[in-house]
This record gives sequence, structure tokens and C-alpha cells, in this order.
Amino acid sequence: MNIGGEIAHVTGQLPAKTDRRFGTLGAVLHVRNFRLLWIGQGISVLGDQFYMIALPWLVLQLTGDALAVGTVLCLVAFPRALFMLVGGALIDRFSPRNMMLASDALRMILVTLLTLLLLTGSIQMWMLYGFALLFGLAAAFFYPAQPALIPQLLEEEELQTGNILNMGTAQLGIFIGPVVAGGLIALLDTGSVQGAAGTSHTLGIAIAFGVDALSFLVSLVTLWMIRIKTATEADEAAKQKEGMFSSIRAGLVHAWNDYPVRLLIVFFAAIMLLINGPFDVVIPVLSATRFAGGAVAFGIIMSAFGGGALLGMVLAGVLPKPPARYIISMILVVISSMGIAWALLGMVTSTLIAALLALALGTANGYIEIMLITWVQKRTPLQMQGRMMSLAMFVTMGLTPVSTPIAGALVKLNLTLFLLVTGGLAAALSLVAALYFLVREKDITELATHQAKYVSRIEDSNEKGK
Repeated sequence: MNIGGEIAHVTGQLPAKTDRRFGTLGAVLHVRNFRLLWIGQGISVLGDQFYMIALPWLVLQLTGDALAVGTVLCLVAFPRALFMLVGGALIDRFSPRNMMLASDALRMILVTLLTLLLLTGSIQMWMLYGFALLFGLAAAFFYPAQPALIPQLLEEEELQTGNILNMGTAQLGIFIGPVVAGGLIALLDTGSVQGAAGTSHTLGIAIAFGVDALSFLVSLVTLWMIRIKTATEADEAAKQKEGMFSSIRAGLVHAWNDYPVRLLIVFFAAIMLLINGPFDVVIPVLSATRFAGGAVAFGIIMSAFGGGALLGMVLAGVLPKPPARYIISMILVVISSMGIAWALLGMVTSTLIAALLALALGTANGYIEIMLITWVQKRTPLQMQGRMMSLAMFVTMGLTPVSTPIAGALVKLNLTLFLLVTGGLAAALSLVAALYFLVREKDITELATHQAKYVSRIEDSNEKGK
């Protein structure tokens, strides 16, 4: 399949010259459309960190209730997970760029309104509940659209470098943004509003939300400047004929019939339930009950994980790329190493050792994220990118509201046993799957090819029957 030719047709860009250095940093940044996306989203992610700090802090200022904080954050996460697959179908119908524009515009309006309510002292908790629901709903259509847009901007050989730039910059924003946001709020909290917890200082919080609103504006401008060739009338007519549920079903069938993709989706879902989801529960509990310094230890471990994730993304770009036939086994082996590090966390009593294990977890997580997203992008037709990315995002983000409360209940019973069991399961299952894939790689590849041809014949038959 001529991926480069298809991308050139969709984006209106000319195919790369034969001497172009595919996959290099310079080649990727030379692409105007991608450069605009990278700059806009880098600034937007940094602004999002102001929102992530300001929202729970505002709820605490108004109520003094940790349950209220959890409720608001759950109201953000729930619609984001619930509508993620719907978002993928809409992305493929209306284009990733258009969905990102719509999502950014709605979220900018919401955050701007929240800023004005805070500056005028008119904010109330019921408003925050409504804000959380609408913000989470808009985010459901944005997150799958961003990785679905990148294959429309870059050649196939440039995808991994583009993903590293995009996701690495986002991780850097996540690493430094909360510190800047927290400092700004502490420095400027002079205004006040009356809440259930008494008089609360909110000027710094309002300015933090204002910074996020401005970052959305930057994202909107850069997305608007991206020029992508519109689909033909025949393509648009074909999209309109397919109903929403049929479109979602087609995406799920496509993923299920691609055996390697199905395998990795299942394992990533397992890792989310066993490690990534519980991480946000386990680390603060571990810091508070075992390590000297409590909150300081918590910050050190979380920073180590964030720095590790950034390091893993960089390593994905500088290390030699494994042969295509070994990529899945390699990803599974790295997942197995994450399980081992996770299990070891249950036995440590030193902040330094815990931070080193968190660094290893983050490095593995960042490396896998780049390799997996790039691999799925290369295997997916352009017209299916939104649905496949929404499925990947659903697995990585949508399962968090499920795994977190379960992990909280089990950690309360026995923290050490929870880490040993979940880490051991993740390590053992991933290693067995990696060995199985190495032994059966040829058979599995032939099966996936046969299934793809079968699905293609069915789709052609359906088209002829219309």
C-alpha cells in the first residue's frame, strides 16, 4: 500500500524527494503543518497544567472536602471515557483537525467563563459540576483526534519522530507545568470568594484558568493555519451513508480482525487495570505510610516517573529501531519489566529506591507509548485513524475510573500484597505472550494478513451491493 502517496493526496503535499532524510528531526520540523501542530499543542499542554492544578485547588478552597474534589474529577473523566469511541467515529467523518478546533473552542469558552466567574466572585459548586461534565465531554473528541491528525501531516517514515516530538513536548509540559502553576497561584492568591469552607483566596486560581484559556486560543490559531486538502465529494458521501454506530462497529471489527493489534490492546487494558490506573492511588499511600517526608517523597517519586517517561520517549528516537517482526515481542518484554518494577515497589522502604523504580516505570511507559502509537498509525488506513486512536485512548484513559476505586479498596486491605500480585501477573502474562509471539510470529502474521484480505473482500462486496 502506497502510504506516502495516500498522505500526499489527503494533505495536498508533494511526496518526499528520494534523498530526503526520513525520520530525522530536521525533516519533520521542515513540514509546516506539523510545525504548527507541535507549537500549538506544546503551548496548550502547558496551559492544561494550570487547569489541572487550579481545578482541584479551587474545589478545596470552596468546600474543604476531598470527596468534592474526587467528584469533580470523576465528572471530568466519566464523559471523556464514555464518549471516546463516539469521538473516534466523528473524527473519521469530519476530520481530526475540525474536531480539535471544535473541542478547543468549547473548552476555551468554558475556561474563560470560569475565569470571569472567579474574578467577579460569582462561582458556586453547582457551576463547577456542570463545567466538569462539559469539559470532559469536549476532551473526549480531542484526545483521539491529535494522534489521528499526525499521519495526515507526515510521511510514514517520519511518524515515530513526529510522535516523539509531539508527546515528548507534552510530557515536558506535564513535568514543569504544575510547579509553575502552583507557584503562580501561591504568589497571586489575594482575591477572595465566600464558600462552604469560609473565605477563599481565588485571584491566583482565576489567573491560572486565564492562562489556560489563552493557551487554547494559541492552539485554535495554529490549527486554523494548518492546510489539509479536503476530501472529495465521493468520500464525503460515503462517510454520510455510514451511521454512527455502524462506524464505531467498523472500527472495533477492524481492530479485532488485526490479531497483533487485538493482542496489544488486550495487554494494554490489563496493564491499565493492574499498574497505570492504580499508580495514582498507590504512590501517595506508599509515600504517606512508608517514607520519611511524606509529601516530599510523593513529589520526588512522581517527578522521577515523569522524568522517566520523557527519557523513554527520547530513547525511542535515539535507540536503533527493532525489526518489524520483533516489535510486538519487544513491547511485551518491556511491559513485563514494568510488572517486575511495580512488584518491587511493594518491598521498598527507601524514597531513593522507590524513585529509581518509578524512573524505570516511567522510562518503560514512555518508550512503549511511542512505539505502540507509531506502530498502530502505520498499520491503520487514514480513513480509520480516528476510530483506532479513540480505541487506544479508551484503553489508556477510559479504564482509569474503573481501576482507581478498585485499587483503592484493595490497597486498603494490603498494599504490599496488592503490588506483588498485580506486578507479578503483569510480568508473567506479558513474558509468556512475548515468547508465544516470537515462536508463532510467522503463523500470526499470515493469519493477520488473511483476515485483512477477508475483511477487505467483505467491504468491497458491501460497497458493490449499495
